[in-house]
Amino acid sequence: MQEGAKTAGGFENPWQGEVSLVINDVPHRLRLTLGALARLETHLGEENLLDLVRRFEERRFSARDILALLTAGLEGGGYDYATEDLARADIAGGPLAAARAGATLLARSFALPETVTSGLVE
Repeated sequence: MQEGAKTAGGFENPWQGEVSLVINDVPHRLRLTLGALARLETHLGEENLLDLVRRFEERRFSARDILALLTAGLEGGGYDYATEDLARADIAGGPLAAARAGATLLARSFALPETVTSGLVE
C-alpha cells in the first residue's frame, strides 16, 4: 500500500476523477487510470469502455463488479489491493457507501470538467 496516500481523505480532486473511500479506518484516494480501466474491462468481460459504462448505467452489476471497480480505482490511486483483500475489508458506510463510491468514481472518470462538482456529476 502506498504510504503517503494514508492522508488522502479530505483532498480528493473530483476534476481528476478522484473519490475518497475509508477502508479499515484509513482514507484512500481512488482514481481510474487507463491501465486500470483496461484491466477492469478484461476482468468484467466487456469489449470496450462504452459497454463497461453501460453495464453500470443499466444496473446490470453485481457486488463482485463493485469490488472489481473499487479495486481498479485503488490501483489507479497507487494502492496494491487484491479484490479478495477488499472483499474482507471494513468499508466505512458499508456496501451502500462502496456502491456510491464506485458510481461516483465511474461518473467522474468520464465527466467533462465543467460538469463535475464535489458530489456526483450534474
